[in-house]
Amino acid sequence: MTEPVRLHVIQGGRAEQPTKQPTKQPTNHAPSQPPNQPPKQSATPEPLWREVLGDQLRELRREHRESLAETAGRAGISPQYLSEVERGLKEPSSEMIAAVAGALGTTLGGLAESVAGELRVRREATLVISRREAATRVATRRPASGPVMLALAA
Repeated sequence: MTEPVRLHVIQGGRAEQPTKQPTKQPTNHAPSQPPNQPPKQSATPEPLWREVLGDQLRELRREHRESLAETAGRAGISPQYLSEVERGLKEPSSEMIAAVAGALGTTLGGLAESVAGELRVRREATLVISRREAATRVATRRPASGPVMLALAA
């Protein structure tokens, strides 16, 4: 007799369609990560390029003591659009980023290097926070009965 069809939901996916459950095969999952489970998300999400770009653009604009309208006018975009870019709400094209960078006296390459450096700094900070959260979860678990050995990695 054939195996019954099992349905599963893919969050964020299109309409679910019945699929057969795959046969058991060796997996590369870590022992702490059960198979067929989505990877655990950190409570502190990794920063997005557009958010860091917006922060960098706003910082540059403020260093020049300019209003949104002044910078946007020189870049050839609307102040509203520049505001949305600075707040990380829009994903601007490379041409748009280059125009704003030029209006602020820098280059696309210089701005990209600055954003990449800040992303590395924020990523490291996110990893430190994630490690602290993991250590807190371990430290606050109910103690097991019997002898327990605890090892912390720095």
